[in-house]
Amino acid sequence: MFKSFFFVKKWFVWSWCGLAIIFLGTGYQVYIDVKINEWFGTFYNIVQIALTKPGSVDNTSYFRALMELGGLAMMYVMIAVLLNFFSKHWVFRWREAMNDFYVTQWQALRKIEGASQRVQEDTKRFATIVESLGASIVESVMTLFAFLPILWVLSESINFVPIIGDFDHALVFISIIFALFGTLFLAIVGFRLPGLEFNNQKVEAAYRKELVYAEDDERRGEKLTLMKLFLDLRKNYFRLYFHYLYFDIARYSYLQIGVVVPYLILGPTIVAGVITLGLIQQIVRAFERILGSFQFLVRNWPIIVELISVYKRLSEFERVLTTKNSS
Repeated sequence: MFKSFFFVKKWFVWSWCGLAIIFLGTGYQVYIDVKINEWFGTFYNIVQIALTKPGSVDNTSYFRALMELGGLAMMYVMIAVLLNFFSKHWVFRWREAMNDFYVTQWQALRKIEGASQRVQEDTKRFATIVESLGASIVESVMTLFAFLPILWVLSESINFVPIIGDFDHALVFISIIFALFGTLFLAIVGFRLPGLEFNNQKVEAAYRKELVYAEDDERRGEKLTLMKLFLDLRKNYFRLYFHYLYFDIARYSYLQIGVVVPYLILGPTIVAGVITLGLIQQIVRAFERILGSFQFLVRNWPIIVELISVYKRLSEFERVLTTKNSS
């Protein structure tokens, strides 16, 4: 899964140089996000002045600020589009490397259940999911290192927290504690999902295999056989839906509570009127970015579950090849 792309000379430029390009592009996106966060502070201060002192802000200043955001947004969009285009090609090269390797070993792998699906579909899904999650991890780490110092400075004036009382840099510590709690909580709630997703892929493969055989052999694809296979598939899907039901209740409830948390912490400061609207916007956006960085597992848990399932299926290929080589 990894050696065929990252440790083969043929793919060296695509694998490692491509990975560097993805890292750099993601880092530049985070940099633009930081600049946009600064813009929000300036812009909302202009809005506050304009609303409290009519006539103090002219049209030129107002629209100049909007044009600055437009320039940042255009740069962000351009980088995002180019990075997305390049990532698709990078993922396909990874899939191609895995495909080439498994095809050369096909005679040793062909008897494994769902072998054709694993070479054709699972390699694609594996490369795509790993790239997506990898980019998200890099972005989360970069965002954390970019916004944590910002929130640390911005929260210097927020020293009182409801219920807790006086607490220096409360926003920073509460964002970390809240995110870690959510990650642990949802990991416990969703611990059964990877195994169910793996079973789901097995029953899907069995049903698909019988249908494929039935295309060429009229003795295959009997109604009772197909109905039994589909019943197994249906049973597993319904079980999976049930477990996702309570997991989604926990996940979405936690994420919605996270939206309110910074406003709860800022409540006494806002009521006291000792903070500007621009500073509120900067603090809330920085808090959300840091919380989002720590909530990587929370937001991507269903994708991680799918990756674990695909990894298990491809690992069977690896075990067969390892056994073959050792013998």
